[in-house]
Amino acid sequence: MNKEYQNVKVIGFDADDTLWVNETYFRDAESEFAKLLNRFETENKIDQELFKMEMKNLPVYGYGVKGFVLSMVEMALELSNNTVSNTTIEKIIEIGKEMINKPVELLDGVEEVLDELSKKYRLIVATKGDLLDQERKLQKSGLLDYFHHIEVLSDKKEDNYSRLLKHLDIKPSAFLMIGNSLKSDILPLVTLGAKAIHIPFHTTWAHEKVLVNTNESKSYKTLKNLREVISILN
Repeated sequence: MNKEYQNVKVIGFDADDTLWVNETYFRDAESEFAKLLNRFETENKIDQELFKMEMKNLPVYGYGVKGFVLSMVEMALELSNNTVSNTTIEKIIEIGKEMINKPVELLDGVEEVLDELSKKYRLIVATKGDLLDQERKLQKSGLLDYFHHIEVLSDKKEDNYSRLLKHLDIKPSAFLMIGNSLKSDILPLVTLGAKAIHIPFHTTWAHEKVLVNTNESKSYKTLKNLREVISILN
C-alpha cells in the first residue's frame, strides 16, 4: 500500500460519472433541445443561453434532471417570446423523462473495485442531485450492498462535506474521496485535510470546470481509471 493512504478507513465515492454514465445524457439532451428550438436562434447560442439559465436557476431548483427540464422550458419561452407551441413543451418534457428512464450504465471496473475495497474499507456514496433520481439510479445499479451509507447532498462544498464527516464520525485524515470533478469531489476534501483521488470523465459540465494551480495539483492523485485505485490501496 502507498503510505500516503495508510490511515484511510472510509472511502467516499461520487456517483454520476464516477460509478456510472451521466453527463453524456445531458450533452445529448442539450443537443436535442437546441435542434428543437433552432428556428429561433443558432444552436450554439441556444446552448450558451441554456447554460446561463441553468446557472440562474441553480439556487432555486438545485442539481438534477428536473431542474434541467424546467430551465429548458423557461429558455424555450424566452427564446420564442412566449410563442413556443404546446407540442414543443411536450417534447421538452419528454426529453427529461427519457433522461430519467435511461438505464444505469456502470463504468468499467466499478463492481470489481467496490467488491475488492469493501473487504477492507467502509464505503459510502456522497453525491449531489435530485434525491429521488439518485435513489433510483442507485437501486438500478445493483451496487447498494457495497455501501454503508448513502448521502445525497444539496451541494458539494467544504461545509457540506464537513457536516457529513461529523455526522458519520469520520476524521478527515481517515477519509478518502474518489470522484470525477475537481471542483466538487476533490478540492473541498483536500482543504479539509482528507485524501482525494481524481478520475476524470471524458466530458465535464461547464459548471464543474475549474483551474488548478501547481500546488493544488500536488495535493491529490489523478488516475486514468478506477481499477488503478486497487493497486494504490491494497
